[in-house]
Amino acid sequence: QVQLVESGGGLVQPGGSLRLSCAASGSIFSIDTMGWYRQAPGKQRELVAAMHSGGSTNYADSVKGRFTISRDNAKNTVYLQMNSLKPEDAAVYYCYADGVHSYSGRDDYWGQGTRVTVSS
Repeated sequence: QVQLVESGGGLVQPGGSLRLSCAASGSIFSIDTMGWYRQAPGKQRELVAAMHSGGSTNYADSVKGRFTISRDNAKNTVYLQMNSLKPEDAAVYYCYADGVHSYSGRDDYWGQGTRVTVSS
C-alpha cells in the first residue's frame, strides 16, 4: 500500500519561509509526477507546483520566484521551499503523486494535507 506523508506546515509571519516535505512509502518502482496543491477556505484546490520525473517543473503564477519544488527520486520524496510567504499563501497544502508505479500497477495518490498559516 502506497502512502504519502507530509510534514513541515505551521505558522509563519508574512515574509517568512517554510519547507514542506512529502515522502511516498510502499513498494514503489517509480513515480511520474510529484507535486503540491493547496486549498484555502472557500476556494477551489489549485496546483502550486509539480515536478516530473525528468526534472521539468510547473508553478502557479502566484508563487513563481518565491516557491521552489525539488525532488529526491531515490527517496520518493518531494519538497516545497516557500519563501516570502504572503497571507494569501495560507491554505492546506496537499502532496500528490501522479503515476505511481508499484506492484499493484499504476495509481495516483494524495497526502492528508498540511496546514500553512501566514499571519503576524
